[in-house]
Amino acid sequence: MSTRYRGRFAPTPSGPLHFGSLVAAVGGYLEARRHNGQWWLRIDDLDTARVQPGATDAILRCLARYGFEWDGPVVYQSRRLEVYHAALHRLRQRHWIYPCGCSRTDIAGTAAQGLEGPVYAGTCRAGMPPHRRARAWRLRCDNALVKLEDPVQGSQRMDIASTLGDFVLYRADGVFAFHLASAIDDTTMGMTDIVRGVDLLPSSLRQIHLLGLLGARPPRYVHLPVACDSAGDKLSKQTHAPALDETHPQRELLRALTFLGQAPPAELAGASLTTLWEWARLHWRLDNVARAVQRPVAGNSFASSARSGGST
Repeated sequence: MSTRYRGRFAPTPSGPLHFGSLVAAVGGYLEARRHNGQWWLRIDDLDTARVQPGATDAILRCLARYGFEWDGPVVYQSRRLEVYHAALHRLRQRHWIYPCGCSRTDIAGTAAQGLEGPVYAGTCRAGMPPHRRARAWRLRCDNALVKLEDPVQGSQRMDIASTLGDFVLYRADGVFAFHLASAIDDTTMGMTDIVRGVDLLPSSLRQIHLLGLLGARPPRYVHLPVACDSAGDKLSKQTHAPALDETHPQRELLRALTFLGQAPPAELAGASLTTLWEWARLHWRLDNVARAVQRPVAGNSFASSARSGGST
């Protein structure tokens, strides 16, 4: 892996970018540029059932309209299936994964509640019960105590087995899970640093464990506060967050910088997009990003929060 800083932004083309997407993109982009590093763009289009026609083109157009400049060609997960299959095969050879025939109803009836819902009880660890077919392949998380030093969120420590449980890497419908694809992409593409929303912190811990089993060095992780609506729900396509306004990129970019604690001066309100980005690259400080606060953002009802809940 190259020692030069390399980051990325990885939206899912299930709809247009929204303010929460912009926050993640701005934070990752400026952190990369502050280190004179690269910032790549990856489209996480593995789950074709979620891909919205035209969404990828709309995402690329929106990022360009907002002045983002990415390095290298755009990477599409849908074109990297062989890479994920090879990683899954290695895990199977080492007996780190096993087929699971449990439905969501089965799991809900036997599982304790964890950080993100029911924790899989390991029903199929020693073999599937008779007359069941595999619905997924799960990763064993025995003794998976994972630690993470996050510059924004502080020291993190989690027992994955008891908190999240053995998690799915491959579904019976032929879709590789986010945790596998994202982790494999980040290490094979030479990513040194991942900047994403704090809602994905449990995912980062899972991926650190997975990469460790594969003998790969995980990247460094930074988790930014996420944008929430007035009801306290994380902005997402599932909660019908409004699409970014492409007619006023300067205004939205200023809001994102304010949200991230960068305190842009009032005189930038009338500045050009080029001037605004020049100021942001010069003044970006990760130390100014709040760990987890609830506060309104000027001009809207969004708040930042450490609630668990993605954009990359």
